[in-house]
Amino acid sequence: MADFTSGNVFDNMPGGNPGINMGTTGSMHEIDWGTESWGENEQRHWRDSYSSRPYVQADRGFDYYEPAYRYGTAAARHHGGREWNEVEGDLERGWDKARGTSKSAWGDVKDAVRDAWDHVRGHR
Repeated sequence: MADFTSGNVFDNMPGGNPGINMGTTGSMHEIDWGTESWGENEQRHWRDSYSSRPYVQADRGFDYYEPAYRYGTAAARHHGGREWNEVEGDLERGWDKARGTSKSAWGDVKDAVRDAWDHVRGHR
C-alpha cells in the first residue's frame, strides 16, 4: 500500500504498489517479457505455419519471427478485452524491451505480432 503520509504521494506509489505501471497505457502492470507462458503447442503451430504467412520474407527463418509470435501471444492474453487498435502503439513502444536479443525493428515484425494476437483471439 502506498504511504500517503510522506511528502509526495506519487513518489511512493509505484514502490508501494508493485502492480502499478506508471505509464500512460492504463495496463496497470508490466509483463516481465521473456518469462510469459509459451507452450509447446504455440511453438509447433508457429514453426509449422510461419513460412506460409504473407509477411514472411524468404531470407528470414522461424527464429527471426519467434520473438514477435511470443510477444503477440502474451500481449493478447495480457490485454484481455482491449482491441488491437487500442494497444498497437503501446506494443510498438514496448517492442525494444520485449524482443530480447532480436535485432528486428517493429516495422519488420508488426504483422507477425498481430498474427499471433489474432490467433489467440480466435480471429484466424
